[in-house]
Amino acid sequence: MSHSAKKRPANVTAATAVAAAPNASSLSIPTSSSAGHHFPAMKKPKSQPVSCSPSLDAKNGIQFNFNSTGNHDDEDPSSVIIDEDLRSDDLASPGNGRASITGGGVTANLSRKKATPPNPTTKKLVIKLVKAKPSLPTNFEEDTWATLKSAINAIFLKQPDSCDLEKLYQAVNDLCLHKMGGSLYQRIEKECEGHISTVLQSLVGQSPDLVVFLSLIEKCWQDLCDQMLMIRGIALYLDRTYVKQTPNVRSLWDMGLQLFCKHLSLCPEVEHKTVTGLLRLIERERLGEAVDRTLLNHLLKMFTALGIYQESFEKPFLACTEEFYAAEGVKYMQQSDVPDYLKHVEMRLHEEQERCVLYLDANTRKPLISTAEKQLLERHVSAILDKGFMMLMDGSRIEVLQRKYLLFSRVNALESLRQALGSYIRRAGQAIVMDDEKDKDMVSSLLEFKASLDKIWEASFSKNEAFGNTIKDSFEYLINLRQNRPAELIAKFLDEKLRAGNKGTSEEEMEGILDKVLVLFRFIQGKDVFEAFYKKDLAKRLLLGKSASIDAEKSMISKLKTECGSQFTNKLEGMFKDIELSKEINESFKQSSQARTLPSGIEMSVHVLTTGYWPTYPPMDVQLPSELTFYQDIFKSFYLSKYHGRRLMWQNSLGHCVLKADFPKGRKELAVSLFQAVVLMLFNDADEYSFQDIKYATRIEDKELRRTLQSLACGKVRVLQKLPKGREVEDDDIFVFNEGFSAPLYRIKVNAIQMKETVEENTSTTERVFQDRQYQVDAAIVRIMKTRKVLSHTLLITELFQQLKFPIKPVDLKKRIESLIDREYLERDKSNPQIYNYLA
Repeated sequence: MSHSAKKRPANVTAATAVAAAPNASSLSIPTSSSAGHHFPAMKKPKSQPVSCSPSLDAKNGIQFNFNSTGNHDDEDPSSVIIDEDLRSDDLASPGNGRASITGGGVTANLSRKKATPPNPTTKKLVIKLVKAKPSLPTNFEEDTWATLKSAINAIFLKQPDSCDLEKLYQAVNDLCLHKMGGSLYQRIEKECEGHISTVLQSLVGQSPDLVVFLSLIEKCWQDLCDQMLMIRGIALYLDRTYVKQTPNVRSLWDMGLQLFCKHLSLCPEVEHKTVTGLLRLIERERLGEAVDRTLLNHLLKMFTALGIYQESFEKPFLACTEEFYAAEGVKYMQQSDVPDYLKHVEMRLHEEQERCVLYLDANTRKPLISTAEKQLLERHVSAILDKGFMMLMDGSRIEVLQRKYLLFSRVNALESLRQALGSYIRRAGQAIVMDDEKDKDMVSSLLEFKASLDKIWEASFSKNEAFGNTIKDSFEYLINLRQNRPAELIAKFLDEKLRAGNKGTSEEEMEGILDKVLVLFRFIQGKDVFEAFYKKDLAKRLLLGKSASIDAEKSMISKLKTECGSQFTNKLEGMFKDIELSKEINESFKQSSQARTLPSGIEMSVHVLTTGYWPTYPPMDVQLPSELTFYQDIFKSFYLSKYHGRRLMWQNSLGHCVLKADFPKGRKELAVSLFQAVVLMLFNDADEYSFQDIKYATRIEDKELRRTLQSLACGKVRVLQKLPKGREVEDDDIFVFNEGFSAPLYRIKVNAIQMKETVEENTSTTERVFQDRQYQVDAAIVRIMKTRKVLSHTLLITELFQQLKFPIKPVDLKKRIESLIDREYLERDKSNPQIYNYLA
């Protein structure tokens, strides 16, 4: 029975068939569970076999046979039996809910009816599959390949092809579906190899002009890339199936690159000529010529893509670079000065960096820059330092020094630069410190030198810690080249800055100067020498009222206290306390009953000094006028009545006075020292005195008297006249009151020559320092031995050097040890004289 219905999918996994007897009024529906069990069938009074043989579907080759017989032993073993539970919606069509099968004029109504008796016979559906496979046309592979080969040749020859890309793609698809991918791959590989070999062979013996030749090889490469991309586009299905599924098989693109690389190596002339051309082009560019950077970029990318960049190009390129810069470095070092050479090196390194960005492989950058740095910098470090470092430092060439620092840091040569800096500081500083004639300007020169170095350190050397330490160490060496002189001169410099008369210096500027001087002070090993001279100068400033600013004085004391501790500044602070206390004593004296007995016309202010705080002054006798002597006696009586058990000793050398003098041309006030005042007051009784008369009347020490008379008769302010005239005071000189004296100012300062420090005073101060040092050494020895009890001479000397903060010679230490042995603080060991024992 033939039957036509709607088509079903070709891959049938389950089917439902319905059969009905011509005259039957009921329907039997067999079902089958997933486990394969058959439920009992509903019986039917009558059943007739119905056979259904649908026509063969040409597409899927499936034949449907409906057999109503109950015997299942004769069924084809390849048949598929499907027994399903049917539902009413499976049988109803979308339009009217019914399904009908017509054949031979018989129509079966499949609509459900109520109270239908069961069908005694089970209907079964059998689906038989056709075993025959579809066959390929004859010469299918050859004909398909011929089409593809024609297209590939057309691509290589840059000719149009009649076959469109869709058909070519379908052809590759068909070959791959029928397991012919391997053969197709080999055929394509063979065609590509033949073409690549021909093209590369054609380049042999081509143009001797390297640029032209490089253009040819670039065109060949670009053509190959375009052609392989087109072939890969056609055979994309091959790339995605056969190539991926088969191990050790390259993609079509990689296969093309491999073939190009293979045949390039088989044409060594072409490869060599290409590499040589590239190297020549780069060399021309280094020499300043304009070159085609795009050409270089493409060809070097070709080498990278082929995997031969490092071996074929990079190694010879680095060798040529080394040779080029080795020659250039020697040439430029001979022809140019250091600043120009450093600028040239910086420019070359920048060019090489740019070259790496524009056309070289990124991995070439590190070895390329390293090669250039080695040949241009590392080989010439010593020559660069010897030839120009001193000149750059002397000229404070910040920018050039910064360039040198940055370039040297690239080749790990900063240690050489640091050593050169240390040598320069010591050499330049030694010229400042060791020149006796320039002692007056030593401190200011050192401050300028230090400021210049600090500026270079910050701006050029990036505040490198090692360089900063080198500057400190070198300055410490300089300051202590002359053991005590720099410390003394630093104290004198501070005295000059803190003394009255420094007009135009603001508080901020003064603080800046003090901070700079404090930096030099830190480098002094013999800080006790500085303390002695500073204390002596401070005393003069305080007693003579010459201090520019008490605030500045106290600021300096505070800085020294922070730097060295309270013990260092204890005496200096005591001096300020004495000045403050003296003001209170003078106020109290003026209000006392004793002050009322003083003669009118004289005002006296007394500074009462604590001996331990102030420098030691040698007593200097002088015959004071009766008015001053009377004043001293009254004040002494007042002071001793207020402070019992104390002793006053007058320091006449530190006194100063203001005298009112009547000259024929007008009255003046003269600011003079006490010795000058004593000499001038003699001329109230007479107009002329000899040197010997003045000496007898005043009892001033000879040298001091000569300096005093010199300041009065030979200085800028000549209150007296010396006969005969001259700069030096002789024993037979005569001194006359200068009646013709005149000056525009009312108050006149008569500079006291004796205030200028003498060699004897310096020697005295230095001796006192050494005396104090002896006490410190003795205390250190006893302190160490008390702790250790027994110690060898060598270890004792070593510990002393560690503890003592001032320079001292081993010979001087040995003298102090001998002194302590004599005083029975120590004893030598009886068995070994090199060992000392502490005596409790």
